[in-house]
Amino acid sequence: MKKMKYVMVVCLAIALLSGCNKRYEHVDEEDTKETKIQIGISFDSFVIERWQRDRDVFVSTANDLGAEVNVQIANGDVEEQKSQIEYFIEKKMDVIVVIAVDSEACSDVLKEAKDSGIKVVAYDRLLRNTNADLYISFDNVEVGRLMAKTLVERIGEGGNIVTIFGPTTDNNVELVEKGFQEVISQSSLNTVYSVNAKGWLAEVAFDAVNEALAITDQIDGVMCGNDNLASEAVRALSENRLAGEAVVTGQDADLAACQRIVEGTQTMTVFKPVDDLAKNAATYAVKLAKGENIEITDTINDGKYEVPYVTLQPIPVTKENIDDVIIEESGFQKREDVYLNMP
Repeated sequence: MKKMKYVMVVCLAIALLSGCNKRYEHVDEEDTKETKIQIGISFDSFVIERWQRDRDVFVSTANDLGAEVNVQIANGDVEEQKSQIEYFIEKKMDVIVVIAVDSEACSDVLKEAKDSGIKVVAYDRLLRNTNADLYISFDNVEVGRLMAKTLVERIGEGGNIVTIFGPTTDNNVELVEKGFQEVISQSSLNTVYSVNAKGWLAEVAFDAVNEALAITDQIDGVMCGNDNLASEAVRALSENRLAGEAVVTGQDADLAACQRIVEGTQTMTVFKPVDDLAKNAATYAVKLAKGENIEITDTINDGKYEVPYVTLQPIPVTKENIDDVIIEESGFQKREDVYLNMP
């Protein structure tokens, strides 16, 4: 009997120890479970229509690849964007993606991020003097060339043009202007008025056209840094009964711009396939987080460093090819929306 009790006690002890081990192993499995990649992305603002599409495609792609994305919007405020980056550092993000309000202003706080082991991606706009791990954008010099070529081809010899570039704090604006001037300098077109739109405020374009008309009543073309600026340029032209007569260029293929193109008040827009940009950026961000080699050989100088550079090609869109490029091939806009105001 005593022997029987002893055996039962031993068995019970073994069972209890076994149960403890199982609970310990379960906790250990939870502790070592792989956590999701964390990506923080700070947008300049959503003033420009396309940025919301960039956000949606980037987040969706990153989620499909097993990453979580924290989206912040700086509303054009440099200090707010710095604060957002500091927040991402505090949260120990694996990757920080920045659509810069100011191409240089965040270099110090982004250096802190890199010193903390966080990867940095410059999205669409170059981060100057930052030594980002990746810069992905469109060929912005070519964007400028495409706009200038449209003006030269549609206006002909000796016309007067107005140029409304984006803010000087956006590095892309410098590149667009470089490409634009390459072509215009070889033409006979005369720039009668030029301005930079601080903060991409569309009202600047309205004022610029009216300022130019105070100088001369002959305005043959208006170069606008984006389609939002073009909307106000066209409004000013319309009030002066020049809409549809002056050549107007823009970029981004906003819906309203596409509508103006088929209506005849805007001549062209530069389409930048942002779905491709966002998908590629999200894919590279996940690879960087995993420590994988992104295998990019092209570089761009950010002022101090050579930064890996992925370039996508822009496409000029006019009334002649808008159906093919914007509606059928890319599905970027819907036919019923583009032709909404047409008979």
